[in-house]
Amino acid sequence: MRTKLTMYEAIKDNDDNDHQWREKKDIESALQISRSSSLPPDKERLVSLDVFRGLTVAFMILVDDVGGILPSINHSPWDGVTLADFVMPFFLFIVGVSLAFAYKNLSCRFVATRKALIRSLKLLLLGLFLQGGFIHGLNNLTYGIDVEKIRLMGILQRIAIAYLVVALCEIWLKGNHNVSSELSMIKKYRFHWVVAFVITTIYLSLLYGLYVPDWEYQILKEDQGSTLTTFLNLKVKCGVRGHTGPGCNAVGMLDRMFLGIQHLYRKPVYARTKYKLSKQWAITSRRSFLVSSAF
Repeated sequence: MRTKLTMYEAIKDNDDNDHQWREKKDIESALQISRSSSLPPDKERLVSLDVFRGLTVAFMILVDDVGGILPSINHSPWDGVTLADFVMPFFLFIVGVSLAFAYKNLSCRFVATRKALIRSLKLLLLGLFLQGGFIHGLNNLTYGIDVEKIRLMGILQRIAIAYLVVALCEIWLKGNHNVSSELSMIKKYRFHWVVAFVITTIYLSLLYGLYVPDWEYQILKEDQGSTLTTFLNLKVKCGVRGHTGPGCNAVGMLDRMFLGIQHLYRKPVYARTKYKLSKQWAITSRRSFLVSSAF
């Protein structure tokens, strides 16, 4: 009887130990779950932003490939807006939202500034490589680039500048207030509003305040079956202030002044306008001279 009781006590002790062991493991598992849930993940992704980015890329491919067939979705020549005109603003919106999440919690502002400068420089150089003229057509066997005619400001270059400005604002000008209402959000980003107001004011002041004089440019006109190359000096009659047309706006004047007309885009979409620019342009002189066929 004593032996049976001892065996029963031993079995009972084993059951108690097993039960305690299970309870201990359950507590440890619960602690691990709570600890892992309290720690922020290494990389948080905003699924809606990723989906929107993918749709924008698909949208860009669509308008690039089909825009030549369907003018209704191609870029608007000047006034108005079409579907293709939303692609770049969508990318800029994605950049702005991504920056808000990337710089939500900063450990060091100087390190973040250095990374923003490096990333914007990479975008700028990539834009120069892709849109500056380094990549030629399939039927063109020439290589290299003419530095005197390289396109300085393309889409990626403009995105790089916008990214850098917004990143610096997000790093250095954002307040430390907790957002609990609409008013607190405005207070947190009050300096952002100041920067946006200053940039908009400067832009509108230059656009409508600068006087745009007449200007000239030169194009090549090759005669078929001859080695003669005709240079046409064309003059754009402006002499206006606050004009927003393709040929006489202040933005174009500043681009020609600081970047140089030889570094601007050579196939602008306003060439597809209904009346063209030929009604504004007058040929002032024609100069012909012999050049070699390899010119």
